[in-house]
Amino acid sequence: MSASCSKKLVGRLAIAALTCLLLAGAASGASKQPQPDKELELVHHLSPGKAAQLQRLVDAYNAGAPAQRVVLSERDWTQGKLPAMLLLGDEEEERFLAGKPRYRSLYRVMAGAGLPLKTFRHQAFVTPTPVDSSGRLLALPVALATPVMYLNKRALSEIGVDSERVPETWDDLQEVLGRLMDAGFACPFTSADPDWILIDNTSAWHNEPTVRQIGKKVTLATNGMLQVKHIAKMASWYRARYLQLFEGEGEAERRFASGECAVLTASSSAYADFRGKTAFDIVVARLPYHEGYPGAPQNTLADGPSLWVAEGLSKQDYRGVAKLVNYWLSPEAQVSWQRDTGYLPLNRAGLLASGSELLQPEMASIGVAVSQLTNRPVTANSSASAFPRSLAVRTILSEELRGVWADSKAAKQALDNAVVRSGGSCSGC
Repeated sequence: MSASCSKKLVGRLAIAALTCLLLAGAASGASKQPQPDKELELVHHLSPGKAAQLQRLVDAYNAGAPAQRVVLSERDWTQGKLPAMLLLGDEEEERFLAGKPRYRSLYRVMAGAGLPLKTFRHQAFVTPTPVDSSGRLLALPVALATPVMYLNKRALSEIGVDSERVPETWDDLQEVLGRLMDAGFACPFTSADPDWILIDNTSAWHNEPTVRQIGKKVTLATNGMLQVKHIAKMASWYRARYLQLFEGEGEAERRFASGECAVLTASSSAYADFRGKTAFDIVVARLPYHEGYPGAPQNTLADGPSLWVAEGLSKQDYRGVAKLVNYWLSPEAQVSWQRDTGYLPLNRAGLLASGSELLQPEMASIGVAVSQLTNRPVTANSSASAFPRSLAVRTILSEELRGVWADSKAAKQALDNAVVRSGGSCSGC
């Protein structure tokens, strides 16, 4: 090899060695840089308005500089690694709880972190799924609501109805709807979630059962005299155009907010979405009841997504989850969460806020909701049951009610069919 070639080779080797040293030094320096905080993922599928409020709560929590930041996600939690926390509604919760348990009980998470779990033990404020046989919370019911009645105050004024004396019974409401129809309202009344409001909650409101249990077998019991009478009345209203029903999630609420429909029965949490966005004032009232039933009005039912914690997290992760829950239950967070979302209070601090005269205009629906839930002590007939909220049962009830609205089935036939299809039997079916 010539001297010239030798010099070139040595030069290239020197450059290569220097490059390696520089890269190694850069890598070493990078490893010494501060690593970003570990994140805890919270998956949810809330509506855009409610999701924005959840983001506000999480941002306020993260601003306190916790060791682990909480990040929100709307991804499919069934794909990939299970997130640390899941805010699940009925259908998703049913899938999550099927098979081998994939959650860590909330009371264990809080106890392991040495933090208190200050929530209601009142039966009316808790759905059955996130509670064990000893009354301990398996998940945090952060997004509960109950159906209430909304009325367009301007529409009531047009027909001479005092907004301070709204209808208390279904017969009284029928008279008001007739006057609204005569005044030119094409949609006097509409309802969101007809099966949940017009069957389940109407039953509980009259202390009538929705399920029947014989041994370990549970079936529907939604074909009693009260349920048949009520659905028959709703069917007559539907034929007379007093009642209109709309397909699509949130459509009934949208029609009411636009002023098209004058009266609405829907979730108490809808009020937060209406507030300041309608061209008219809204009156929030309790659900009507039928006279002649000694137990009426009894109590309505709470329902909504709960926050579940995944199994298999590290001790550090569980402590991070516990800190978020502890913050969520703080008086300050409770006030803002209720005011901004319309969801029910989770503890006494939240309940005091919902009863505050200062906050009453912003929490009107929560006050009404609480009065319904606690109207009388919960009974075996008026308590919430997981069975009617299963996807299979909801599908059965919805299908049978469609037959009633289409005038192809009488109310009794449809409700008898629902009982039989749910695995039960009934005399005279």
